[in-house]
Amino acid sequence: MNAETLLLLLAGFLVAMYVLAMLYLRRQPLTFSQYTLWGLFALLVPALGPFLVILLQPGKSAQRKTNPVYRR
Repeated sequence: MNAETLLLLLAGFLVAMYVLAMLYLRRQPLTFSQYTLWGLFALLVPALGPFLVILLQPGKSAQRKTNPVYRR
């Protein structure tokens, strides 16, 4: 493997992780501005952004507050 191949694999991996983060965010109960801010966060922090978006689970705390039946 040469350097160009590794860079191409890294770029493909980062794009795939960003797409997965956006698909995850699409299913969360977020406003458009929250969705946009989390999406920008995932885009601007290239390697860790998508992982952090999925790990931090945005929208889950709002769901707990609005749904009184939800128990942890």
